[in-house]
Amino acid sequence: MKPSEIRALSDKELVEKLDDLKSELFNLRFQHAINQLDNPLRIREVKRDIARTLTVIRAKELEAKNEREAE
Repeated sequence: MKPSEIRALSDKELVEKLDDLKSELFNLRFQHAINQLDNPLRIREVKRDIARTLTVIRAKELEAKNEREAE
């Protein structure tokens, strides 16, 4: 998923997306452990998507904090 797509999501959607990605990562790791994983590079992609999502969530938190302090 591209960073611009992640930034376009609302706060609630970001949290839902993060939960989905974490459960997908769990399933991919499980498949990898029992040698049924078709595309091992998908684990790396999901980890990066999780990091991007967490980064956007944190950036929005800081932006909201800065707006409150400016008032």
